[in-house]
Amino acid sequence: MKLNNIILEMSLKPFWDDSPQTMQAICCTLFKQWATLCEQADKVSVLLWISDGSEILDYQGDLSAHFEWAKYIGVANPRTGQTNDEDPQGLSIHHRSYLYRENPPQFTYAWLKQLLVVLKETGQTMTGKPIEVGATFDPGPEFAKSSFKYERHNEICSGNTIGEKSFVCCYATLNEDTHAYAGFPDGIPGDLPFGAFLGKQSQCFSDDLGFDYLWLSNGFGFGLETWGICGAVFDGKTFSTEHCADIKEKSLLFWKSFRAGCPNLPLQTRGTNLSTGMDLSSDAVPLREIYEEGYGIEPPPNSPWAALNGDCGLEMVGWMSHIAELPGNTFPFRFYTHDPWFLNSPWIDRYCREPYDIYLPLSVARLDEAGQLQTPSSIAFLTVDDSYGRMPDLVPNEVTPYILDCLNTKPDQTSPLIWVYPFDEYHDITDQDSTRLNEVFFGDWFMRSVVNHGVPLNTVISTANFVSARQAGADAFDGAVLIMSTTIKGATLDTLEQFLEDGGQVLLYGPLENADPRLTHMLDLSIASPIWGEMQFTTTLTGDAVEQACPDKIKHDPLLSGGNICAVQKDKTNHITQILASVQQESQTRAIAVSRHDDRWNGGCLSWVRGSNSFTLNDPPGHQPRMQPADQYVHTELLMRHILSEFGYRFYVSKREHNQKNPVNVISRHNNAFYFAGFSPDITVSQSFCCPQGAPLFLDTETWLNKGCSTYHLPRAWRKECRVFVKQAEGQVRCIERPSIMPGVKRRFYLAGLKNATVTFFHEPGSEGHVKMLRQPSGPNLVGDFIEFTQRQDPQGPCLVAQNISDDLLISW
Repeated sequence: MKLNNIILEMSLKPFWDDSPQTMQAICCTLFKQWATLCEQADKVSVLLWISDGSEILDYQGDLSAHFEWAKYIGVANPRTGQTNDEDPQGLSIHHRSYLYRENPPQFTYAWLKQLLVVLKETGQTMTGKPIEVGATFDPGPEFAKSSFKYERHNEICSGNTIGEKSFVCCYATLNEDTHAYAGFPDGIPGDLPFGAFLGKQSQCFSDDLGFDYLWLSNGFGFGLETWGICGAVFDGKTFSTEHCADIKEKSLLFWKSFRAGCPNLPLQTRGTNLSTGMDLSSDAVPLREIYEEGYGIEPPPNSPWAALNGDCGLEMVGWMSHIAELPGNTFPFRFYTHDPWFLNSPWIDRYCREPYDIYLPLSVARLDEAGQLQTPSSIAFLTVDDSYGRMPDLVPNEVTPYILDCLNTKPDQTSPLIWVYPFDEYHDITDQDSTRLNEVFFGDWFMRSVVNHGVPLNTVISTANFVSARQAGADAFDGAVLIMSTTIKGATLDTLEQFLEDGGQVLLYGPLENADPRLTHMLDLSIASPIWGEMQFTTTLTGDAVEQACPDKIKHDPLLSGGNICAVQKDKTNHITQILASVQQESQTRAIAVSRHDDRWNGGCLSWVRGSNSFTLNDPPGHQPRMQPADQYVHTELLMRHILSEFGYRFYVSKREHNQKNPVNVISRHNNAFYFAGFSPDITVSQSFCCPQGAPLFLDTETWLNKGCSTYHLPRAWRKECRVFVKQAEGQVRCIERPSIMPGVKRRFYLAGLKNATVTFFHEPGSEGHVKMLRQPSGPNLVGDFIEFTQRQDPQGPCLVAQNISDDLLISW
C-alpha cells in the first residue's frame, strides 16, 4: 500500500495574519488533519498556491518586497467578453473578484521563505517524513492580480480560455522590458522566449526561498487552448494540418528554453483537461517528445471533469492516455477536496460526499514494457483549505477512509478489459500524415463516450509496451479483451495477429478507410464508396431495456468522426464473419459492427465497431461538445458495450427514457477478487451483469437473476467485492459475509437462493486447501453436508467450481 508521496495543496488564505504564531498553528493543523494518509507515504509534499505565478515573474531578488497573492474569490483579472445576458453587470465570480475577507494581510518574500522553514520543520517533527514544498505557475487570469501578464506583457496571452487574451501560451515571446528582475537585472530583451524567462526566474526564486519543485498549472506547457476542443490546429470546422510541424517545434522550444534557465528544479505538471489524442488533433502537442527528451517532469494527473460536470469518461480516458507512456517510472492521482478560489468545496457540494471520483480513478492501472502492473505512486489533494481559508476537519475525516480502502485493495492484476492505447500511432499520424488528424480527434472523443456509456475500462498499455510485453512472454493479457484502435500498424499489428492465433480476444474501434489492409482482410471487409449524414440503423445485438421507443437512425459527421462510413462484407458466403450492426442510406448499406470467430485462432475472437461521435460542437465550440439527443439518434458508442457479448460479457441497463444518463463502471482485480465499482448519474437506472464465469454476486447484496444476469439498483457511488459467480437462469440470490466465530477461519460467505446453480468461487491465492463449502449450514458449521468442488485455472485466475447446487451454501476459508 506504500505510496511515494502525499501532496497537500494549500493557498495562503488560512494565514489570516503574518504572525509566527498563526504560521505555526496552521502548519500543525495541516499535518494533524492528514496524518493517517501521511503515514502511507515515503515523503510528504506541500504545494503552495501563493499567487498565480506572478510572484515568480515579478521576483527581483528582494526578500523584503511585498508580493501580490491569491486573496480573492473569483476571477482576479477579468478579461473582455466576460459579461453576458445572464450577468449584464458582471457580478458573477466568473466575471469579477471579491476579497476573501476584509483587510487581508500583506506578505513579503521573507515571510514566505520562513513559511517554508516552518512547514518543513513542523512536518518532519509531526510525520517523521521528509517534507518538500512546491511553488506553482498558472497561465490564467483567475487567482491573483497580475500586472506582468495583463499590463506589461499581455502579448504572451494568446489563449482565449477565459475571455480574450486570457491565458499565457507557453511558446510566446516577450516584448522588451526595462524592469529589473532577479534573473534579468537589466530587463527583458525583445523576442525572448517566455520559457527562457520563466526558467531563469523560477531558478532564482526557488534558490532564494528554498522551494523543492515547481508545478505547472492548467495545461501550461501543453498547447494553446488547454481546456478546449479547439486550438492552434483545429477551429471546429477545419484541421489546419499545415501548422502541425511549426507548433511542435515551438512547443519543444519552450521546454528546451525553460530547462536552459532552470536545469535541475523538478517539475510536476497539471497537463490539459483533455487526452493525448485530443491535444494532438487540436494543438499538435508533442507529448511523446516532451516525455522522451528528458525535461525532468512528472506526468499529468487525472483532470477534475468528474467533479465539474460528471464527465467521468473524459477524466478516465484523458488520464489513461497520458500514462500509457511515462517520462519516468511514477504517476500521480489527484482528488478535488476544496477549491480555494471559486467558492465551492467539491467533496461537500459537487461530489455531495460520494466517493465515485475516488473509486473510479483508483481502479486505474497501467502496464509497462514487461507487462508489469503499475498503480498511482502519489496522491494529491486540491486543496486542504476552502475559499475562505477554512480547513474543516470533516473533509479529511471523511475522504481518508475511502482512499485507504482503495489503496488496501488496489489493482494487482489486469482487469477484464485492457485499452491498448495508440500513443505512437497518434503522434506518427500528426507528424507524418496529418491529413488524417480527424482520425486522431475521433479516437479519444469516441472512447470518452464509450466509458460514459458504461464500458468498464480502467487498465491501459501503450501499443509499444504491448509489443514488448508479448515478446517478453508476459501473462498480463491472459483472459482479457484487448480494445485497440484501427490506426495500429507494423509490429503492433503483427503482435495482434499472433495474439489472436493464441486464442486472444480483441475488440477494434475506428475507421478502416486508411487502416492497414491486413485489418480489413482479417475482418473479411472491403472498402466501398463512402456515406455520411443521417442513416437508418439496424443491429442484431441485444441492447438495453428502454421503455421509450428506440430511435432507428444515426447522424455521422465525417469531420468529427474520422471520415466517412465505407465498410462492406467482402465475402457474403463466409459465415464465420457476422455483421452485427449496419447503416443504410438510400440503396447503400455499410457495416459498422462485425465479429469473427476463426478456427485458426484457437478460440480467439476479433470484433470491430466503426463508431461515430454522437455529438455536435457548440458555437463557439468551448470546452465540451453537445451530445445528440439519445431519443432521436442512436449513440453508436453503445455498440462497444453491447458487442462485449461476443466475449461473454453482457452488461445492460434498464431505464424509462433514452436521454437518461448511463452508469459509468469499472472492474479491478485484487488478491484474485473482482472489485466492481461505479458512478450512477441517474440512480433510477438499473443494471444487469453477466461475465463468462456467470452472474457476479456482489458481496453483501441481494439480486434477482434475469436470463442469467444479476440485476442491481445501485447508488450514486458504489464499490463491491465479488468472488462468487453463479450460472442460474432466474431467481433471487444473495451473497452475504458472515462472522468467522471459529479460530482458523478467516472469512465466510453465505449464499442463499441457489437453484441448480453452478457456483464459481475465486479464492484468495494459497487458500484453496482451506476452503470448505457447506450445504444448508447450521452453526457452529462444524458438521453437515460438505460438498465436493473442483479446482480450475480460469483465464482470469484460479477458482473453485461447485455444480448443481440448489440449497443455501456457506463458503469458508
